[in-house]
Amino acid sequence: MVTSLEQAFRDEWGRVLATLIGFLGDFELAEEATQEAFAIAAERWPREGTPDNPGAWLTTTARNRAINRIHRDRTLLAKTRLLEVPQAVEDTVDETTFPDERLELIFTCCHPALATDAQVALTLRTLGGLTTTEIARAFLVPEATMAQRLVRAKHKIRAAGIPFRVPPDHLLPDRQAAVLAVVYLIFNEGFAGRNELAAEALRLGRALGELMPDEPEVHGLLALMLLHDSRRAARFRDGERVLYADQDRSLWDGAEIAEGRALLDRALAQHGGGPYVIQAAIASLHADEPRDFREIAALYAELGRQTGSPVVELNRAVAVAEADGPDAGLAIIDGLDLDEYRYLHSTRGELLRRLGRMDDARAAYRRALELSPDDADRRFLERKLAELAT
Repeated sequence: MVTSLEQAFRDEWGRVLATLIGFLGDFELAEEATQEAFAIAAERWPREGTPDNPGAWLTTTARNRAINRIHRDRTLLAKTRLLEVPQAVEDTVDETTFPDERLELIFTCCHPALATDAQVALTLRTLGGLTTTEIARAFLVPEATMAQRLVRAKHKIRAAGIPFRVPPDHLLPDRQAAVLAVVYLIFNEGFAGRNELAAEALRLGRALGELMPDEPEVHGLLALMLLHDSRRAARFRDGERVLYADQDRSLWDGAEIAEGRALLDRALAQHGGGPYVIQAAIASLHADEPRDFREIAALYAELGRQTGSPVVELNRAVAVAEADGPDAGLAIIDGLDLDEYRYLHSTRGELLRRLGRMDDARAAYRRALELSPDDADRRFLERKLAELAT
């Protein structure tokens, strides 16, 4: 059962921290003050009851902790202007006193001056509230490595003078694309088997939808993640990956599919036609039975035109193979330069199997197995090879 404090942490961590960073201009001091506010809440709320407005209580308490810290540490001369700010009374300030600065925070975390791994880590730490230990575990790196990554990112923001703001209009499209890419990267890491990361990405996607309601690509991304996540319970069986066509549809989450399709409709109504909207439309078609592979192939063609990605072309080849036969799909695949991509070889192996070219199929599956570090994928490929041996 989720307690009121746990719910407040999920709902308010990013909002409180963003407000404090906007107020203080200091990531580390803001984070310390926010942590203190939640620690105080953990002590008081069980005894005194949850405040009527938890977010305002936490924000006010965190701001007071920060001001007290500055009073105690008078060597922070750059922040002496804050000493003139009158101390607020806890749990009495209306929430409208504090602007929601999460949008500024996520654009700061995803600034192009930061490396992608730093953008991901900082977004999860600040917007998602994950601990350094949790982020390190999710990305399979030592905790010390992740701690250094976070510290370097915060120092880079300070040293480079990265502004805490939404970018000006002429920079917004590229920067928005970076923000969405970071959230989708987090989701894909989670979708590979770390469910807590997928849940965080969905939460971040919902926050972006709230903060940028007029951006169709934002709704397209959330729709895409929901439609993929709806199949989570059916994607593995006995530790082995299960392909779309073999999944038990009764395990799919109908509520997530309905929500994803509603968001897709909203994006389309806003004249959305970018990569995330197209991918969401493809995912929605995959939820149909039977699937319209010609329409799916046409959407992949448009996505490929926009992105120039050979991986998108590989996915188009799969749809073409389903619509027009394995020969047609194989003709596309054999023109792709993706020799180090395991899914090209596993896909090629399946099409060769359908064509009765068993020796070539075995060679393709063996190449995919050589390239696969994932245990679930390896078990799937080993089974395919065993079936070809019989």
